[in-house]
Amino acid sequence: MENTSDTRDKIGLVMEGGSMRGMFTCGVIDVFMEHGLTFDGAVGVSAGATFGCNIKSRQIGRARRYNKKYCSDRRYASFHNLITTGDLFGVDFCYRELPFELDPWDSETFASNPMEFYIVASDVETGKPVYYKSCKGLKEDIDWIRASASMPLLSHIVELRGRKFLDGGICDSIPLKFMQKIGYRRNVVILTQPKGYVKEHNPLMPLAKITYRHYPAFIRAMDDRHLRYNRTLEYIEKQEELGNTFAIRPPADLDIGKMEKDPEELERVYQIGRRTAKGCINEMVKRGFCRYYQEP
Repeated sequence: MENTSDTRDKIGLVMEGGSMRGMFTCGVIDVFMEHGLTFDGAVGVSAGATFGCNIKSRQIGRARRYNKKYCSDRRYASFHNLITTGDLFGVDFCYRELPFELDPWDSETFASNPMEFYIVASDVETGKPVYYKSCKGLKEDIDWIRASASMPLLSHIVELRGRKFLDGGICDSIPLKFMQKIGYRRNVVILTQPKGYVKEHNPLMPLAKITYRHYPAFIRAMDDRHLRYNRTLEYIEKQEELGNTFAIRPPADLDIGKMEKDPEELERVYQIGRRTAKGCINEMVKRGFCRYYQEP
């Protein structure tokens, strides 16, 4: 099939986080892969990185499969983990056993795929986002994904390269401007909240201020996150009007918990992602917001 995109433009994919709302993203990118669609580069935040990395390794259905299989396994995500280890999501299980033994990540395909893949983490000491370019699909890349997905108050700080990190969504929840800054003129943005959503101030800030009292810049980033997030949503809508951004949103609130343990609920949200992608993919292709890596 002919590539309809302008080859002078770098085309990017931006994937928001949202914990198990990320099953929506899984559905969307699986449809992309089934149609042989790809991008020059992608960036993922939190669940957008954890699940979104599969588009670079071209593993259709992998995130859907392991989430449904292990969602009720307390080694995966449980308050037992939080109480006994300080991490809601089991570090050894999620970031070693699962990707390297139980449902292997195809690191060879990940490394050979020319698509650039960036992971966003929040520097706890500076309160600024850090964008890591993941290339090889090995342990360090997994560690950066873990850092990006480590939710404040529910995870230990992750130390990498002498720096301290937590959830990338705190400092840059939807890194469209980052992709534009590094040369991606056209971008598809997968959001996990419906149009019209407005983020509210974090009600756990009193606890966060105590927990992270030694990191004032990070506290400030947490405290005004909702303001920056809402401004980003406004920016995305303006970029859509200009024609350089194609946003894919769920049609309504996905209504799913951060650590959903019902496989049917995960499947429900995944299927919403699939239906949404199928409903807009022709328009996305027609307007040149993707490339082809194989015949669909």
